[in-house]
Amino acid sequence: MARDLRGFINLLEQRGQLRRIKALVDPYLEIAEISNRVLQSGGPALLFENVQGSPYPVAINLMGTVERVCWAMNMERPEELETLGQKLALLYQPRPPKKFSQAIELGKALFDVIKAKPDRDLFPACQQVVLKDDQVDLTQLPLLHVYPGDAAKVITLGLMITKDPENKTVNVGVYRLQLQSKNTMTVQWLSVRGATRHLRKAAERGQKLEVAIAIGVDPLIIMAAATPLPVDLSEWLFAGLYGGSGLHLAKCKTVDLEVPAQSEFVLEGTITPGDVAVDGPAGDHMGYYGGVNEQAPLLRFHCITHRKDPIYLTTFSGRPPKEDAMMAIALNRIYTPILRQQVPEIRDFFLPMEGLSYKVAVISIEKAYPGQARRAALAFWSALPQFNYTKFVVVVDKDINIRDPRQVVWAITSKVDPARDVFILENNPFDSLDFATEKPGLGSRMGIDATTKLYPESDRPWGETLKSDPDVAALCDRRWAEYGLADLKLDEVNPHLFGYDVK
Repeated sequence: MARDLRGFINLLEQRGQLRRIKALVDPYLEIAEISNRVLQSGGPALLFENVQGSPYPVAINLMGTVERVCWAMNMERPEELETLGQKLALLYQPRPPKKFSQAIELGKALFDVIKAKPDRDLFPACQQVVLKDDQVDLTQLPLLHVYPGDAAKVITLGLMITKDPENKTVNVGVYRLQLQSKNTMTVQWLSVRGATRHLRKAAERGQKLEVAIAIGVDPLIIMAAATPLPVDLSEWLFAGLYGGSGLHLAKCKTVDLEVPAQSEFVLEGTITPGDVAVDGPAGDHMGYYGGVNEQAPLLRFHCITHRKDPIYLTTFSGRPPKEDAMMAIALNRIYTPILRQQVPEIRDFFLPMEGLSYKVAVISIEKAYPGQARRAALAFWSALPQFNYTKFVVVVDKDINIRDPRQVVWAITSKVDPARDVFILENNPFDSLDFATEKPGLGSRMGIDATTKLYPESDRPWGETLKSDPDVAALCDRRWAEYGLADLKLDEVNPHLFGYDVK
């Protein structure tokens, strides 16, 4: 059975995690404001059924909690995502198995790749309605205008599919598109992304780059497209691995590309090298308005296909928490086994949502020798491509809970001497949207060694960490109810007790 957006929406509704909004709403600012308030409160997914200026309903906040992201991945808890990460780790860097059990695990992973091979649909749902040339009108889509300072309406959750003109390798990415006219949009992307390489190769050959934008796909496919792992597998195969079976793809009507057959909308068009327009400003994930790009590539669309009664899926970026932050928390779990394979001394790592889910990393190590924390930080930056833009890496001991900010801050304040334990790497390739850097696209990184120091890192004897008596702690565990304290949940801390403002 093919997976699609509607199946996931039905699942959310069955589990009481979807709210249908029947009142008339405006895609100019209003939908984003409502959705942001609901997301901030941990509320349900929303389906706006009556959108001003468009005949199509809008689905948003579908992955607004980590729990719902797990459901999209056919799992129930974040911990289960590490199992998927272990499977991907085997494929990421296969090694000759030393034990029979390891051979079995590798065989299972390879068999899963075979099962994940995409299928083709000859009569796909995404082409139930076909609009070409003068019929193309992007203004009929319920595109959101998210912030008052945005230059125009945007598409934020469309899969952009392109193909390498030389080796025909397909790339699937998620980029922001800004409306320019009824049939044109500009794209905002980083120069290191796969689609930009395809455009450069097309320019060298004097060709146009064919593009397809799939909107309203199964959220599982979005998660696969957001996983930038350096494995020689396509995003379609990743999606199949995530879902346990191959995707159903369909050949586009006017370009030589394939898209998920169950997409709600598909936009088909081309980019002519050198054909540019002004893009921005627009609100971005950093929490600011991005700058104006006067040389943004211009997409010209000549065909739109869609399902009967299609649903428009969207989201928006901004200062966390937002949907992309929830997705990043899940991806964090998937990356963990892969990172451990690359850097064995790393026990765990965490990308805090408040750190934009990639700007700050906290990693714990089992420290065995002096200088190991610095080595681990340097290895982290080079382990996976998506860590290139991590600005701060904090290294702590294995007994620190890296997901508890109280423990991490304690480790920094009690174990770090800034002159000795902080190091800075200058002039690294960087995120051009980071306004803190002096030059766009070029910035520095900071490593912080918050581990217990070993000789000769320090000649001073280190005091013993205060700990409870294990026998007394076990006694308290057994007699907690007898004390009349059974109603207290010790793993749930009220932030107000520690002076945190959670409003």
